[in-house]
Amino acid sequence: MIYIFHFSIGIVSLFLKFFVIQIPKEVPHPDNNSPLDLSNPADIIIYIVIPIIFVALYFLSRKRKKNNN
Repeated sequence: MIYIFHFSIGIVSLFLKFFVIQIPKEVPHPDNNSPLDLSNPADIIIYIVIPIIFVALYFLSRKRKKNNN
């Protein structure tokens, strides 16, 4: 009985390894990523300028909300 249990666990693990647990091809993963290229203006705008604007707007809205109360 124990041997059948171990055999079934082996079959299930092989199934999971080869059919279910796969890295999708369309999604970036660590071995095909490249570092941020700061010579590209679009990267500078997307990764530096826009987050700074959002943080500044957040603090300005908090300040306005605090002054209104």
